[in-house]
Amino acid sequence: METAAFCQDEAAILQRCRRGSREAFEAVVNRYMKDAYRIALGLVGNHEDAMELSQEAFYRAYLNIRLLKGDRQFFPWFYQILRNLCFTHLRRMRLRRTSALPENEGQEFIAAQGDWFDPDAVTERTELKQALWQAMGKLSDKHREVILLRHFQNLSYDQIAKVMFCNKGTVMSRLYHARKQLRELLDKEKGGSWS
Repeated sequence: METAAFCQDEAAILQRCRRGSREAFEAVVNRYMKDAYRIALGLVGNHEDAMELSQEAFYRAYLNIRLLKGDRQFFPWFYQILRNLCFTHLRRMRLRRTSALPENEGQEFIAAQGDWFDPDAVTERTELKQALWQAMGKLSDKHREVILLRHFQNLSYDQIAKVMFCNKGTVMSRLYHARKQLRELLDKEKGGSWS
């Protein structure tokens, strides 16, 4: 099902979901499963956990779909379920160990076309990727979340405000502070060479 067609028919599909249609809910899952996985991966930093948490979020959404009011869109409602599961998972992990988030698997950074196979460029990309994800792991949950939604999911400020149930000013403020903290962490790691 195409994204544009899905968006036009979302209200009807969600109505069928509320009446218990598994096929309709499967269409919802197919539409949002990649986004759910990417968000979970960005929040928890581990492929297996991201898969499990995104699947659990869909399962909980399916069990509670009747609670979604007819005038609301699915994704902002679903995002809260996924977000809460991820943050609960992170709290449990922090209690078990105090180390930083594991290195992210499966995240792709696209380099300039000409230097893809250059050994120095490959090494530099790998180091940058590791430093970035280590720094992301040190951000607070709310700062990591806003960076993820803006820079990895490419959501607008308005879209972020909608899924986080806050105003646009709050999003802008959090993003400003998150970027500042991320830059400071990267600068500290590389002795000021990230500026």
